[in-house]
Amino acid sequence: MRRRQQPPLPKRHGLDPARLRLPEDGHWATVRAHLVDRLPRVDPARIDEMLLAGEIVDLDGPLAPDAAYVPGGAVWFHRDLPVEKEVPFDIGIVHRDEDILVVDKPHFLATIPRGQHILQTALVRLRRELDLAELIPAHRLDRVTAGLILFVVNPARRGAYQTMFGHRTVRKEYEAIAPYDPALELPRVVRSRIVKEKQVLAAYEVAGEPNAETEVELLEHRDGLGRYRLRPHTGRTHQLRLHMNGLGVPILGDDFYPVITDKSVDDYSRPLQLLAASLEFTDPVSGAPRRFETRRSLQAWTDLPGWSESIVE
Repeated sequence: MRRRQQPPLPKRHGLDPARLRLPEDGHWATVRAHLVDRLPRVDPARIDEMLLAGEIVDLDGPLAPDAAYVPGGAVWFHRDLPVEKEVPFDIGIVHRDEDILVVDKPHFLATIPRGQHILQTALVRLRRELDLAELIPAHRLDRVTAGLILFVVNPARRGAYQTMFGHRTVRKEYEAIAPYDPALELPRVVRSRIVKEKQVLAAYEVAGEPNAETEVELLEHRDGLGRYRLRPHTGRTHQLRLHMNGLGVPILGDDFYPVITDKSVDDYSRPLQLLAASLEFTDPVSGAPRRFETRRSLQAWTDLPGWSESIVE
């Protein structure tokens, strides 16, 4: 196995620098010319600033503004960060040992850096707050979903824990709050074929061989709302949200299903009422049984009147 090349720049805000490979068949005279072509969203003046400041480097150090293009080489730099609103909710620590960290993620906090969410992500915040530079998630939760995420602390154990999730040997349970329909026969297993296209916000169901399966159970109900237990047997994008919507009981606070609703990224007033409630598995390192449970609860169930009155009949 080829060892990963160590970046010549240190982490910044808990993030590794970006690595840009210089193609073997490159025709550019300088590294700057290649960067201008390769990074069309970055103002060429900003590239010049970074070169003059020594912020773009190769393995030998900072590159001069007129540094020659080297086919097959590589350069590193830190990307400029987007302007982000702080997500004003804490990450709860459920368990920590030398190999893993299990946390209770709040609603509205992304798991990993992506798009406009960089510093305000669980990964970056945990790396900085706990001084765990090599921390990596074993799986992910949607930004709008709260609950349990398992991170790997020890880099040597990453493969073991990530493979466990990839092979679906982890038993997950979610809780959801949605309208109560007395005519809906539960428990049941919902199966469908889900498609998620790149650059399209919502996923959708189509005819064909099922690729998504969810066990749905009603735990209790009152005042027009139900508290549901969801056990996904697969892990398609937005699977639980689509399956609940398909049953005619969309999860409260869902801005995508049944229709996409325009909502400010910093509007925290009505979180999606979906919670990753438990993780259970046989530890791939020790062989011991493990079970972790959330310490969070769903707002719509604890603050029932304000939510039940908003249900559209």
